[in-house]
Amino acid sequence: MRRLLLIVAVPLLLTALVAVPAHAQPVEDYAPYQPATRCSPKPKPGTVVLGRWIVRRYGGDFGGISRRPCSKGSTSEHYEGRAFDWTVSATNRKDRQRVDRFLRGLFAEDEAGNADARARRMGVMYVIWDDRIYSAWRAFSPERYKSSGCRRIRTCSPTLRHRDHVHISITRRAARGRTSWYAGR
Repeated sequence: MRRLLLIVAVPLLLTALVAVPAHAQPVEDYAPYQPATRCSPKPKPGTVVLGRWIVRRYGGDFGGISRRPCSKGSTSEHYEGRAFDWTVSATNRKDRQRVDRFLRGLFAEDEAGNADARARRMGVMYVIWDDRIYSAWRAFSPERYKSSGCRRIRTCSPTLRHRDHVHISITRRAARGRTSWYAGR
């Protein structure tokens, strides 16, 4: 009886352990906003994988994840190791094209008709680039963005305007590599 149970159970168990490809899994809901609540700046594994994937696929430079030391009262996900800065320039034509390709792919519909499928699978909360924010809680519809550190947009630095990098913040679950996009990566 034990032998028969093993013959039936082992193949079923092995099948369950094999990762199901991301496109075969249901797409996640739009990510809720999860501001940083503690100082834990060590880069999280999902954030590292995402940053490296973007740079390998689209070019540009790996601008960094962590911010040290943590500043009191900050809600930046950099302080929890779950925000990535992709170094590209809004004044460079090739970089603008890179970011456009990235955003089109990020917010594209998948074969099943799921809007913003890659962004949702990646656990993206929001993206900031060139005075625009694309937030999950608004279905990634672009909106004007002005950093709280800017008094006037015209006199604000390229960094605060996100014109010299793309900022990508992800959920805690994504930072641990636990959303469907990370399956098999």
